[in-house]
Amino acid sequence: MVEHHFICPYCWEEVSVLIDHSVAEQSYIEDCEVCCNPINITIRFQNFRLTDFRVDRIGQ
Repeated sequence: MVEHHFICPYCWEEVSVLIDHSVAEQSYIEDCEVCCNPINITIRFQNFRLTDFRVDRIGQ
Protein backbone atom coordinates (compact mmCIF):
# COMPACT_ATOMS: atom_id res chain seq x y z
CA MET A 1 0.00 0.00 0.00
CA VAL A 2 1.15 3.49 -0.86
CA GLU A 3 -0.14 6.74 0.66
CA HIS A 4 -1.04 9.40 -1.91
CA HIS A 5 -2.05 12.99 -1.14
CA PHE A 6 -4.42 14.99 -3.34
CA ILE A 7 -6.70 18.03 -3.26
CA CYS A 8 -10.43 17.41 -2.79
CA PRO A 9 -12.39 18.74 -5.80
CA TYR A 10 -15.16 19.97 -3.46
CA CYS A 11 -13.53 21.62 -0.44
CA TRP A 12 -9.99 22.10 -1.82
CA GLU A 13 -8.41 20.58 1.29
CA GLU A 14 -5.49 18.18 1.04
CA VAL A 15 -6.50 14.61 1.86
CA SER A 16 -4.81 11.25 1.46
CA VAL A 17 -5.71 7.73 0.45
CA LEU A 18 -3.93 4.42 0.67
CA ILE A 19 -3.65 2.76 -2.73
CA ASP A 20 -2.63 -0.76 -3.65
CA HIS A 21 0.21 -0.57 -6.18
CA SER A 22 -0.17 -4.26 -7.08
CA VAL A 23 -3.41 -3.55 -9.02
CA ALA A 24 -2.56 -1.89 -12.36
CA GLU A 25 -5.88 -0.07 -12.93
CA GLN A 26 -8.35 0.97 -10.28
CA SER A 27 -11.47 3.10 -10.14
CA TYR A 28 -13.58 3.55 -7.04
CA ILE A 29 -15.60 6.06 -5.01
CA GLU A 30 -14.41 7.32 -1.66
CA ASP A 31 -15.79 10.08 0.55
CA CYS A 32 -13.57 13.06 1.33
CA GLU A 33 -12.35 12.76 4.93
CA VAL A 34 -12.88 16.53 5.42
CA CYS A 35 -16.20 17.42 3.71
CA CYS A 36 -17.65 13.89 3.23
CA ASN A 37 -18.55 14.42 -0.44
CA PRO A 38 -18.10 11.42 -2.78
CA ILE A 39 -15.03 11.48 -5.02
CA ASN A 40 -14.45 9.22 -8.02
CA ILE A 41 -10.80 8.13 -7.89
CA THR A 42 -9.07 6.63 -10.95
CA ILE A 43 -5.57 5.22 -10.60
CA ARG A 44 -3.12 3.56 -12.98
CA PHE A 45 0.20 1.91 -12.22
CA GLN A 46 2.79 0.60 -14.63
CA ASN A 47 5.54 -1.61 -13.23
CA PHE A 48 4.44 -0.61 -9.72
CA ARG A 49 4.95 3.07 -10.57
CA LEU A 50 2.03 5.51 -10.37
CA THR A 51 1.39 6.82 -13.90
CA ASP A 52 -2.08 8.40 -13.52
CA PHE A 53 -4.12 9.63 -10.57
CA ARG A 54 -7.40 11.47 -11.16
CA VAL A 55 -10.09 12.68 -8.81
CA ASP A 56 -13.46 13.83 -10.11
CA ARG A 57 -16.64 15.16 -8.57
CA ILE A 58 -19.67 12.93 -8.77
CA GLY A 59 -22.72 14.74 -10.14
CA GLN A 60 -25.23 15.34 -7.40
